[in-house]
This record gives sequence, structure tokens and C-alpha cells, in this order.
Amino acid sequence: MKPVAVKPTITFEDFQKLDIRVGTIERVEEIEGSRSLMRLKVDFGDHQRTILAGIKGERENPTEIEGRQALFVVNLEPKKMMGELSEGMLFDIGYADGIKPVLAVPEAEVPAGSRAG
Repeated sequence: MKPVAVKPTITFEDFQKLDIRVGTIERVEEIEGSRSLMRLKVDFGDHQRTILAGIKGERENPTEIEGRQALFVVNLEPKKMMGELSEGMLFDIGYADGIKPVLAVPEAEVPAGSRAG
């Protein structure tokens, strides 16, 4: 893989607008009729969210990530996909570069809802 060029510089204030948090993936469920999306039920400590992620074709068994912690963007505008509302975005590494994606995870378990940055 050859890395692509770095995106244009943003201000620190722009970066601070992102709310990136650790969530614990409690359940991974099929979405009827979707070839790529899976429904993630994610615990953020003080609340749970449903986040849709295109991981179905990326893993032999998408449910293998149940119980794992990962990074999520939690302040994106909710988006309707396949008739369901997604309340955030799963961070992964590799998809944009065409390699097998992996989760962006904390190196040790931390409380759900912990902020990155």
C-alpha cells in the first residue's frame, strides 16, 4: 500500500468540534436487505446508541466484535440508511486505503464514553 497525500491542514478549533469517544459494542445485528451494513448497539457509559457500519463484507463473522471497545464519532448528524437511523460513525483503519479494515481501539480497556483527543 502506498499512502495517499495528507489532507489539507485544519485548525485546532476545527478538530475540537469532533466528539470521538470509546464505546463498547454490545450487539452486532443483520440489517435485512443490506449487503454491507450491520447494526451496532453501542454503550457509551451514560447512554446507548445505534450505529450502522458497513462491516458485513469486511469480516467473516461480524459478530466477533461484540464486547470489544472501539472509537466512534458521536456528534455527526444522524443519518438514515436502509430505513434506519445511524447515530454516529465507527472509526476504522484501512477501508479508505483499500486494505482489510481493523477497529481503532484503545490499548487497554477504559470506561465507556471516554473521550479521545
